[in-house]
Amino acid sequence: MPRSPFDPRATLGHLARGARRERLVHVRHLPRREAELVPWPQWVDPGVYAAWSGAGVTHLWSHQGEMAERAWAGQHTVCATGTASGKSLGFLAPVLTALAEGSHAPTGRGATALYLAPTKALAGDQFARLEAMAVPGVRAAVYDGDTPTDERRWIRDHAHYVLSNPDLLHHALLPGHQRWAPFLRALRYVVVDECHVYRGVFGAHVSAVLRRLLRVAARYGSRPTVLFASATVAHPEVLASALIGQPVSAITHDGSPREATTFALWEPPLDGEDVRRSAVSESATLLADLVLQDVQTVAFARSRVGVEAVAAATRRDLEGVDPSLVPRIAAYRGGYLPEERRELERSLRGRELLGLAATNALELGIDIAGLDAVLIAGWPGTRASLWQQAGRAGRSGAPSLAVLVAGDDPLDTYLVHHPEAIFEAPVEASVFDPENPHVLTPHLAAAAAELPLTEADTEWFGPSVPALAEALVAGGVLRRRPAGWFWARSDRASDHVELRGIGQTVRIVESRTGRVLGTVDEARAHSAVHTGAVYLHQGQPHVVTELDLPDAAAHVVAGNPGWSTQARSSSEFRILHATHEQQWGPATLTFGAVEVTNQVTSFLRRLPTGEVIGEHALDLPPRTLSTMAVWWTLPEDELALAGVGEADIPGALHAAEHASIGLLPLIATCDRWDIGGVSTALHPDTGLPTVLVYDGHPGGAGFAEQGFRRAAQWLNATLETVRTCECANGCPSCVQSPKCGNGNEPLSKPGAVRALEHLLAGR
Repeated sequence: MPRSPFDPRATLGHLARGARRERLVHVRHLPRREAELVPWPQWVDPGVYAAWSGAGVTHLWSHQGEMAERAWAGQHTVCATGTASGKSLGFLAPVLTALAEGSHAPTGRGATALYLAPTKALAGDQFARLEAMAVPGVRAAVYDGDTPTDERRWIRDHAHYVLSNPDLLHHALLPGHQRWAPFLRALRYVVVDECHVYRGVFGAHVSAVLRRLLRVAARYGSRPTVLFASATVAHPEVLASALIGQPVSAITHDGSPREATTFALWEPPLDGEDVRRSAVSESATLLADLVLQDVQTVAFARSRVGVEAVAAATRRDLEGVDPSLVPRIAAYRGGYLPEERRELERSLRGRELLGLAATNALELGIDIAGLDAVLIAGWPGTRASLWQQAGRAGRSGAPSLAVLVAGDDPLDTYLVHHPEAIFEAPVEASVFDPENPHVLTPHLAAAAAELPLTEADTEWFGPSVPALAEALVAGGVLRRRPAGWFWARSDRASDHVELRGIGQTVRIVESRTGRVLGTVDEARAHSAVHTGAVYLHQGQPHVVTELDLPDAAAHVVAGNPGWSTQARSSSEFRILHATHEQQWGPATLTFGAVEVTNQVTSFLRRLPTGEVIGEHALDLPPRTLSTMAVWWTLPEDELALAGVGEADIPGALHAAEHASIGLLPLIATCDRWDIGGVSTALHPDTGLPTVLVYDGHPGGAGFAEQGFRRAAQWLNATLETVRTCECANGCPSCVQSPKCGNGNEPLSKPGAVRALEHLLAGR
């Protein structure tokens, strides 16, 4: 029996029935959009056209046609349009045409192309699409860490289109570029998919890898055209240009059709103790309700643990109402085998699965269609991710429902009460610094191991090449010769660079088996896996028996001690130099270089009720971070005028610091865990009460600079979030922080409001 058409408005009315009505904060109806069609370019290879026209694609959407034409003309191009807008077709038409034409050449290998995705899963999906198309003469292959050695040799020698990721490019292809010489010599296109995820330190690393690739390709005589696909981001041409150090043109007008979407903003309630129900628990309740209504839904959570919790709670809710629906709930997250993912995707398409809890592994281009609704458990970090996730529903041409469930966080609180910041604001820019010396220096060492560095390499890596190369000479890493700088060691340069962070990672090792459960950045190891810490792995608690810093390993045993742990720390900062400064009346706002010293000194043990049952001292060394920061100062007498007395200054500034950290992701593509903060009632370098927010990565990642440049918007949002929060004395939705090293003490919500009001009054 055919299903009746899905009615998102009626479904939302059902979810918000009775007492739940107060949780529905805002509803926005996004209208249907018609397609803009253009003909296929005349130059497209007949076999390529036949592969798509056989599937009913006889015209292109306007942005696809525009990208294809620019790419065929050899222009570096980025296409930044919405989810399911067919960006792949825009770059595949020219790429496959070049490869197909090259395969007809009487001699030689013909043209080659390289596709780079941020995840192995996405590259695998692209490969499956190419296999299904079966374009005559085009040999495509996936080359990643799972590719067997004998297949790697065949791929190097014979494949036209190689699908990989930046990690494999960095660790294998570039260090062994001599074996790839025929492929690189014929390299016509490089495709960088989902490029909006390359931000912060990861973005700086990927930028260096792409520049190393283009440098090595030039050595073999090729100057490939680089094509970028992105979710909607602000200034995509700036992002793409920063990634390769060359001008890139942008296509942002979306010519694809879109069905109507009903988008709801939902806030779980507070209880009498100023504790808000978690977004994960609320989303599980909503998912069970939707499944009972035969509404096929995906619920996105931010972590693997959150995904498993949503799926488990949904099954529990359904068990008591309709047990037959329990098997129709599943979880989907990173780490699944390709065949597991394919089975889940097949079950979704066939509606055997009605409810799916997923991480953003399902956000990045995985080909599913036909979902009715999307739940988003907590702000996903950026508007780009929000629209990517919401776009997973309604993909088969039917209207859809999307619900953002606010987490207990200042940014979530602000956004659900300011829908214009979601629906009427441009998406964020992806921020990173390609010249961060802490990132660029080890990549210059890797580049020198690939081909000797020369002063001409400023074309690829910027003007700091000579100075950074000489620093590497002083450290014994490079050797200076008349012909340039040469790698001076016997080991592999690429092994010293971790693309997804800076510095060492600490292995988490199960003591009884020796199995490595995972890793944690050394910067977070002191607080996350100190001796005595309770560490969760896939929802299972483990206790850290030893943190061995010289061996970069934390040894754990499985078991639930019945409590959780929270590290306590002390922080201080030293101002190295100011780069920019603004005067706001009596207040001064500054951006510059700082040195932050943090030491984890003890940890608390807490029962599930939150009760502290003990504090235990730790003997860990201090950690010093040289980074970039934004800070503001207000004289003590000005704070007194604002109603903040001397005794209240520490709590007021501490609360303002927490809230401003929580709101910085509103304007910069960062997570609150990417940044840190310190506040003090009297700082020796400023001589004044000071609040500082810094990038949590050596050399900076661009986040604090965004805060300085858009300080009025950032701090106004911070003030409004604290001032309007419905709690009495401060809660995680406004001034409490989940990572505070002082146990959220002292905090003064009223003091923070008065201090921020006085700060902004001077603008």
